[in-house]
Amino acid sequence: MPAAARAASPASAARGGSRSAAGLLTEILPPGDYLLGRSLLAVAAGVTQVAGFAAGGVLLGALSPRGVLLVSAGLGLAAALTVRLGLRRRAPRAGGRPSPAETWRVNALLLSHPARRTLYLALWIPNGLIVGCESLFVPYDPAHAGLLFGCAAAGMLVGDTVAGRWLPERLRTRLAAPQRLLLAVPYLVFALEPGPVAATAAVALASTGYAAGLLMQERLVPLLPEGTQGQALGLHSAGMLTAQGACAALAGAVAQYTSPAAAISVLAAASVVVTLALEPGLRPAKLRVHPPQSPSPVPRGTAQ
Repeated sequence: MPAAARAASPASAARGGSRSAAGLLTEILPPGDYLLGRSLLAVAAGVTQVAGFAAGGVLLGALSPRGVLLVSAGLGLAAALTVRLGLRRRAPRAGGRPSPAETWRVNALLLSHPARRTLYLALWIPNGLIVGCESLFVPYDPAHAGLLFGCAAAGMLVGDTVAGRWLPERLRTRLAAPQRLLLAVPYLVFALEPGPVAATAAVALASTGYAAGLLMQERLVPLLPEGTQGQALGLHSAGMLTAQGACAALAGAVAQYTSPAAAISVLAAASVVVTLALEPGLRPAKLRVHPPQSPSPVPRGTAQ
């Protein structure tokens, strides 16, 4: 792993851990407002990505890649300062030294029930496979890769906005599976090696399906044992990033022996298959935890 990536890992872990923004939302917002708050975070991320791709292209025209990375590092420091000064301190969920054993124990509890386990798999694998597709944009079309990435971010922005702001609850329950299918099906067109216009349209349409993650997180939160919300959402983030990295490596391996277009279509087809296979376990009757489970009190000297 490059030194820069190693240095960035702790920051990524902090964002995805028990004190992540998603975890704080469960404490700050009423339960009924979680989806709207999570959607707002996703929309902000989407806007930042779209603006970042545009700004990165402009900076590359004026600076060297090294200069652009240094600008990015400076912006990262500014973001850290904003977080430090903009968020007030909150009481930790547990005191003392962190305990890996306690982290594993709570993770095992979270994954012990079929409903939660199926939701986690549905959050991780279809999403990871499509990120694997996106990792092949540069070898597929080097001249238009930036446009493809920008369209992916814009599609995610639109999907998250619609899902968080305008979808009523009765439709949110029904649309989670179709949204996961929408995330993958348009990528099947890459089997025909489409040109830039068709490819960008397919990517933009497919990326609206990332909103399925918001809909499934909303279904996950009520199933969580008391006191585990932060770690549960951190587990979701860690598993999602792991799946994305693994699927990007898989996409590269498949493309090496076939072609980028074939690899994209293969991973998209795999995402469809996984979504259909998991769907029976995500029906409303299955997404219940009886009796309610809660972890044993967390002793001092441990942390989630």
